[in-house]
Amino acid sequence: MPTIEQARKWYVESDTVHDFEHVMRVYRMAGRLSQEEAADLEIVRAAALLHDVTGSMPGSAERAEHHIASAAFAGEVLAAEGWPQERIEAVQHCIRAHRYRAKLERPETLEAKVLFDADKLDVLGAIGVARTVAYAALAGQPFYAEPSEQFLETGKEAAGEPHSAYHEFLFKLRKIKDILFTRTGRLIAQERHRYLQEYFERMGAEIRGER
Repeated sequence: MPTIEQARKWYVESDTVHDFEHVMRVYRMAGRLSQEEAADLEIVRAAALLHDVTGSMPGSAERAEHHIASAAFAGEVLAAEGWPQERIEAVQHCIRAHRYRAKLERPETLEAKVLFDADKLDVLGAIGVARTVAYAALAGQPFYAEPSEQFLETGKEAAGEPHSAYHEFLFKLRKIKDILFTRTGRLIAQERHRYLQEYFERMGAEIRGER
């Protein structure tokens, strides 16, 4: 089993959104969900430590395929530790299936569903606020901008329209609570979703001078 200290070294060049602190939050939440849902804790913990290990930097050429590259890296690490092939493949499935926009491989096992939920819960609640605003800053986008009618209808920005943190909430984050797999994850997501929604409502009201 990879150790936390071993994993820390793999993320030294990660950005502030996909850094080792994110990995540890996913690791802890995945452990909680595993206990509640009776998942294989060793599989889930290994997958959590390795799920963003390769190519997760925003804007990097590897970002779109980071789940595949990370799964391959995990295979090398676990094989070197002497893990049985079937358990290596179980970890790799968790990692390949964890990405929100991945269409080719959906979570099929309980362990993959636990990792998916733990990773997605990290974009909701107070942490979700911090990560979404940080991601906008990294991408050179504003924290808040009023979305165009086109964006509200299609999810695609009009010419010259920024993709602010609020746009990301409308485009992706408000949908997270409805796509989770585990009962425990969905319960946690409900409360975290309310916090994130109230935050952006408050931000808009303050920007418009209403509060």
